[in-house]
Amino acid sequence: MTSHRLLAPPISIRTNVSHSEGSWQASTDMSKIHHENRSSTDGEISPIDDSEAGPSLQLSPPSPTAQSLGGDTLRSRSDSFNSTTAFSEAETTRSRANSDIKTIRSRFEGDELTAEEALKPDKTNEKGFEIPSNPFAFSPGQLNKVLNPKSLAAYRALGGIWGLEEGLQTDLVAGLSADESAIRRRVTLEEARRAATEKKQSSTTVSDNQHLPAVTDHENKGQYHDRQKVYKDNRLPVKKSLNIWQHFWIAAQDKVLIILTIAAVVSLALGIYEAVEQKAPPPGQPDEGPSVDWVEGLAIEVAVVIVILVTGLGDYRREKQFTVLNAKKEDRQVKAVRSGKSVLISVFDVMVGDVLHLESGDSIPADGVLISGHGIRCDESSATGESDAMKKTDGHEVWSRIQNGTATSKLDPFIISGSKVLEGVGTYLVTSVGVNSSFGKVMMAVQTETEETPLQVKLGHMATWIGYLGTAAAGLLFTILLIRFLANLSSNTATSAVKGSQFLDILIVAITIIVVAVPEGLPVAVTLALSFATKKMLKENNLVRHLRACETMGNATTICSDKTGTLTQNKMTVVAGMMGSNVQFDKNVQQDEEEAHQYRYSSVFDRISLEARTLLLQSCAINSTAFEGEEEGKFTFIGSKTETAILGMAKEQLGMGPVAEERAGAEIVQLIPFDSDRKCMGVVIRLSSGTYRLLVKGAAEILVEKSTSTLSDPFAPSVSQTDMSGEAKGRVMKGINDFAADSLRTIAFVYNDYPQWPPIGSRTLEDDQSMAVFEDVFHDMNFLGLVGIQDPVRDGVSKAVKQCQDAGVVVRMVTGDNVMTANAIAIQCGIKTPDGVVMEGPKFRQLSDAEMDGVLPRLQVLARSSPDDKRILVSRLKHLGETVAVTGDGTNDGPALKLSDVGFSMGIAGTEVAKEASAIILMDDNFSSIVKAIMWGRSVNDAVAKFLQFQITVNITAVALAFISAVSSSTGHSVLSAVQLLWVNLIMDTFAALALATDPPTEKILDRKPTPKSAPLITTNMWKMITGQAVYQLAVTLVLYFAGPHIFDYSQKALDTVVFNTFVWMQIFNQFNNRRLDNKLNVFEGIHRNWFFMAISLIMVGGQIMIIFVGGAAFQIQALTGPQWAVSILCALPCFVWAIVLRCIPDKYAAVVFGVAGRVYFFFYRPLIKALSFVFKPIGKVLKAVLAPTKRFSKRTKAAVFRKGSVADKASDDEEAGVKMADVDAPVPQTPVKLKSPITPPPPDVMVSPPPPITVSVV
Repeated sequence: MTSHRLLAPPISIRTNVSHSEGSWQASTDMSKIHHENRSSTDGEISPIDDSEAGPSLQLSPPSPTAQSLGGDTLRSRSDSFNSTTAFSEAETTRSRANSDIKTIRSRFEGDELTAEEALKPDKTNEKGFEIPSNPFAFSPGQLNKVLNPKSLAAYRALGGIWGLEEGLQTDLVAGLSADESAIRRRVTLEEARRAATEKKQSSTTVSDNQHLPAVTDHENKGQYHDRQKVYKDNRLPVKKSLNIWQHFWIAAQDKVLIILTIAAVVSLALGIYEAVEQKAPPPGQPDEGPSVDWVEGLAIEVAVVIVILVTGLGDYRREKQFTVLNAKKEDRQVKAVRSGKSVLISVFDVMVGDVLHLESGDSIPADGVLISGHGIRCDESSATGESDAMKKTDGHEVWSRIQNGTATSKLDPFIISGSKVLEGVGTYLVTSVGVNSSFGKVMMAVQTETEETPLQVKLGHMATWIGYLGTAAAGLLFTILLIRFLANLSSNTATSAVKGSQFLDILIVAITIIVVAVPEGLPVAVTLALSFATKKMLKENNLVRHLRACETMGNATTICSDKTGTLTQNKMTVVAGMMGSNVQFDKNVQQDEEEAHQYRYSSVFDRISLEARTLLLQSCAINSTAFEGEEEGKFTFIGSKTETAILGMAKEQLGMGPVAEERAGAEIVQLIPFDSDRKCMGVVIRLSSGTYRLLVKGAAEILVEKSTSTLSDPFAPSVSQTDMSGEAKGRVMKGINDFAADSLRTIAFVYNDYPQWPPIGSRTLEDDQSMAVFEDVFHDMNFLGLVGIQDPVRDGVSKAVKQCQDAGVVVRMVTGDNVMTANAIAIQCGIKTPDGVVMEGPKFRQLSDAEMDGVLPRLQVLARSSPDDKRILVSRLKHLGETVAVTGDGTNDGPALKLSDVGFSMGIAGTEVAKEASAIILMDDNFSSIVKAIMWGRSVNDAVAKFLQFQITVNITAVALAFISAVSSSTGHSVLSAVQLLWVNLIMDTFAALALATDPPTEKILDRKPTPKSAPLITTNMWKMITGQAVYQLAVTLVLYFAGPHIFDYSQKALDTVVFNTFVWMQIFNQFNNRRLDNKLNVFEGIHRNWFFMAISLIMVGGQIMIIFVGGAAFQIQALTGPQWAVSILCALPCFVWAIVLRCIPDKYAAVVFGVAGRVYFFFYRPLIKALSFVFKPIGKVLKAVLAPTKRFSKRTKAAVFRKGSVADKASDDEEAGVKMADVDAPVPQTPVKLKSPITPPPPDVMVSPPPPITVSVV
């Protein structure tokens, strides 16, 4: 796995604090107050002169050059954050002990609570407050009081952000130590509170609290051992999956198998009774030997056991397969600060005390408290039900305002797991993870099973319908044979035991026909195909999050793809650009080719003035969210590829030092995050002169339109501006178009200086008067320059696009780049055709619905599009009946991804919001992987269709053969005995499903058009093969059965064995025929690549041979001779020839025949169903009443079986306060089950109440 290390963004907070009794003490003549941290990185506290707010304290970090860890500077742009909020001055100071003194003081909910009251244990979770040998100051229950519900009173009781740092033995700047294992030092709650108020060094010496047991060497068991022991890790315990025996028990609950088992037991008992009571024959009569009627009953029991074992093992195997997928699906990487380095770690490895980064689009993995940040707003609707974006205030400011008495309930430093970061950047301290987090508790209560896919639902209905027909046939057969049995009862001289056995034979045959007729393998085939496909897709960089997407993707008719990273390599480099409106540079220009205003790439940076260089360096380094780091041991920039390309240019050409130092030297006043609608980002810095500078970076043509002046001469010693005339603007736009024609992405830089911030006349943010509304200041800008960034097209994209087009899938490019760049890339990829339409987003969204519907068939490129344009495009395409696949990587792409039939998010460049809104994650961000998804989606649909075609053929043939032979027999016996039918059922329900569901797709699967949504499950071609093969198989077996005695000189038992053997071999051969669904003749194509199919076929062949030779009395057959084997095989082999004949019949003629047959069928079907319902409804009621005791017994026994695990885990349940902790590697629940993790938000319909307090129902 690729490892990443990034420089940690340091924390810097300047906070105004009014001095009051009971808060931080400071004398008026104090010149300096020092705060020492355990790692000496917490900064210093010094008084500042604030004429408006009175005495105050300032927290400032150490010098970036003086303070470092491991050679890497710990500071970044966030260190220079300056909280400019002014606090109202209190008229008088008071303490809690002197509450009668009048004061002007803001209040917050719970302000009147004491520390003990604020941290009072909940009755439902008292054990969460009692942790033996806890080396930390806080228990998980106490930390939960901060967020469950949000409580400033509890936050105060824990000592605020400084108390949390001390009590959790972490560092707000350097984070947890990567070398931590066992905790050697004990911290009490009082020490944590004292650290927040006295700011004394206390962590380098061991506490003298003797009542706490010491840590012994044997407790050092691994990284973060003690921390994990107390607070757990960030995994949700999965519900214990069913063991193999429980799967067997569930398989044994099939009602038909239960009835068959009971009948077989009775038959066995009667057979044994007959054998015991058998008398010797009279003298002169031949001895028929001992009675073996009991063998059939025993054989049926053995066959039922085999069916149960195979079914249970299949379910267990599928569950194990989905375990791997679920574990992969829920894992992701987050950026944490460990030992002063920003590193990427698994979300499951997040610990209490970790310092995590927050960026726009992140899904928050654990509860915590904000340390520092710029403009952070969170969407907590999925976690708390609160629909408004929640503005976050850093923990330092909240603590200061609590101390000086100006805190209100509106202050919110709390970061809730499961919520989303809408905008802003920052860091926060983790306080609760896994089952102890707010979101974890919710997910423990609402773990739900994944709903069935559309195909599973359709096949479930079809299986029920086929089962009804089979049951009707079995009921009709039972009625006919029962009437005949009763009619002959008076002349039947057999003993009572024999008569009972004859009746049971009738019942067993009827029940067995039901077993064969009910196609319980249909839904299983879908699950098998999906599990096999998703596992293979993962190897081809498609992580399937929702199973329905796998089958839906096979029928996709259009793909709306992003450009950057999907069609291109996302390996960006700056190769050209402009400075001002006159100077243009390009890597392709050689030194001897330089002309006026046209320069070589490197030489232009050597000539520009120091002021211009400083401006450009500020625009590149400060106005950026990328980080320095290491990848595979090599230095690199990590972040948006566009930003890393610009930073690379700044480092190589502008002499940029470490990014953290560049940012630390600037005082950031306001940060404007990138927005996909305005297509730019900005930052406001305070200059040493006291003025303010707004730096904006973004889409070139948009920034040019906002500019009114430009650099007059970039090479002049001092920077000066000149009006950006129409001619100058025209030159810049020509440069943009020239770059775009070369497939370059253009990014422009503009700036403006202001004497104060916010500027006079501009509006301010409602919740922060120190921040200006960006739209009010984003005008009359000074154009600094632009760069052209090259992003080569991925290898194989043109081929993949051509494959999609040949498969009937229209590929459309939806990009934020300008129309020239988008058009050039689309032509390179083969997306743009001569008659295709290229349109810009602003124009597209202004079209009416009718105009959109008219242009959509030819629309191939949508440039300068916003996420809302993408959503509108998807909506209209779906309105036209298209099956739409969409790619997206940004937070704002979520609506379009959700709206589409299949949403693809980017595994590398995508935000967590985009990933959670998608159905499939492209692990390599490559368009070619989408083509693989189409192939596997079609493969799933084909696998189900193949199995359906095979199963219905066997159903029709087996039921018809058993019915006809039983009715025509004078004894009422079917040519296929109950045990033989169970073997056939095993073949078609399990073996065939495994064989036909595992055919891997080939590129030829893309040679056909997508299947329409309205297409039936069984196509005309499938009906042609089903009926054709059923007719052939019935004709052969009936001829052998009825005409066999006249053709062959075989005994009846030998003839019945030949019929059975021929029937099974026809199914084995027909399995090969069903590998193709089209009218092509080569049914063996690609068979060597499917080892599953070959292995299953060999098992079926070996099983049948063994049955014929050793089945004997159990299967009511006899061993066949060589000629008899030849007859069986030669009668079955023509299945291949007959399949060729059927494929030569045009489908259009077959459709006419089936249309007429369908009308005739339904003309007789409806009256027949009514008649059968009238006859069997009373019988059903009687059977229900008879089986009611058995049903109750089964339920009780099942409950007892599943109760064992819960009883065994009761002790651990109590220890974990009602939350059962399972082994982290335990399998997922029954297949297919979706288990939620700490990173996946619950759907809105399961959020019955916000987490604090949690009141949800357990599924």
